[in-house]
Amino acid sequence: MSKRYDDSEEAHRRHRREHTRRAIAQRLEDGHRHSYLRDFIYGAIDGAVTTFAVVAGVTGAGMASGVVIVLGLANLLADGFSMAVSNYLGTRAERQLLDAHRHAERRHIETYPKGEVEEVRQIYARKGFKGKALKQAVSAITSDIGQWVDTMLQDELGLALNGPRPLRAATATFVAFVAVGAVPLAPYVLDWLRPGSVAEPFWPSLVMTAVAFFLVGALKSRFVAQRWHTAGLETLAIGGVAAGLAYGVGYLLQSLVVDLPPG
Repeated sequence: MSKRYDDSEEAHRRHRREHTRRAIAQRLEDGHRHSYLRDFIYGAIDGAVTTFAVVAGVTGAGMASGVVIVLGLANLLADGFSMAVSNYLGTRAERQLLDAHRHAERRHIETYPKGEVEEVRQIYARKGFKGKALKQAVSAITSDIGQWVDTMLQDELGLALNGPRPLRAATATFVAFVAVGAVPLAPYVLDWLRPGSVAEPFWPSLVMTAVAFFLVGALKSRFVAQRWHTAGLETLAIGGVAAGLAYGVGYLLQSLVVDLPPG
């Protein structure tokens, strides 16, 4: 999980400790740890946008507050599960594609070894290797079929060898979707549990959703090269546009909705 570069003295000391021979060996032995930040951010933003779209659309149409809870909860669980399953299947398909290419490359090496050696030679020549260094690099790579296959997958086909685990990616998406997506519904649920405790649930829902959007963006900034307030405002703007569209559609189409008693 890559973080924004920290230029403090404490960071320099930490980086020095991380770049000792022993620390480097341990890090390489542990292997690459995939970040599930994309899955979390994707689920969180979509959860808040989707659920608040229900809130905004129902409110714009002038429907009862109870409708918000019913539609919101149904949408929260159904869409959250759908997104998680889709992410699981998509991530698994990428791993299956990698396995298929790995099998094909191994077969090519066994069937056309000279041609595959030439491919490695040209790959490393493009990297700037020449003469004796090029021959040594090609010899070292092609002496280990596992390393040979990995080289072809990465440098010829552009595939990542360490992708996300499907179940973890799906779980991150679902948890983020439900947790952040529940925020717009909170004032309505509270008013349902304690009638009259929230006079107009839409406005607290609007404010809480805006805060959730901003916090999700600010959280993202801890792991990418972006200022926290810029990332927060960017996410807030995207969510605000989606909410505005939902409210506008509900308001314009309110004449199509059968009148219900106010909630």
